[in-house]
Amino acid sequence: MLSLKPIVHAILEDYVLPWHGTHGVGHWARVLENGLRLSEKTGANVEVVQLFAVLHDARRVNEGTDDGHGQRGADLAAAFRGDWFALPDQDFDLLYEACAGHTDGGTDGDITIQTCWDADRLDLGRVGIVPAAKKLCTDAARQLIEWADGRASFEVVPALVSEDWGIDTEGWGR
Repeated sequence: MLSLKPIVHAILEDYVLPWHGTHGVGHWARVLENGLRLSEKTGANVEVVQLFAVLHDARRVNEGTDDGHGQRGADLAAAFRGDWFALPDQDFDLLYEACAGHTDGGTDGDITIQTCWDADRLDLGRVGIVPAAKKLCTDAARQLIEWADGRASFEVVPALVSEDWGIDTEGWGR
């Protein structure tokens, strides 16, 4: 598995929103955990799923409607490629498309992209939205709605944030 700690810290150097915000580090970690669970069932490329989790919202400029943030996340992935991670062209293309298109509501495409989008959508409970089964791409995601929504609704901050990424989370969450 890819070590995300240096990538997360590089992202946070220029991250303009609160680290503990709606689209911040806790969200990235839940998307990562969602994606890893989904990958076991879907066969998605785990490295792409890992990178998507931390990059897809990494260049948001606000917590509300933020047109273009997916494209900015994809562009950040392109800027980080080579220095912070290496992916073959085909895999990088999947990451780029997943980041750029994650807010478009799509459900079709490569299973790795679908897994990325589902991992993110399963975390909608953090903004009071229960994920709709019909808006998810995979059967694996539909089976995880209750588990993921419970974590999202209570803004659970996964232990990996402090244990793996070395970020102090004291006082985060509800």
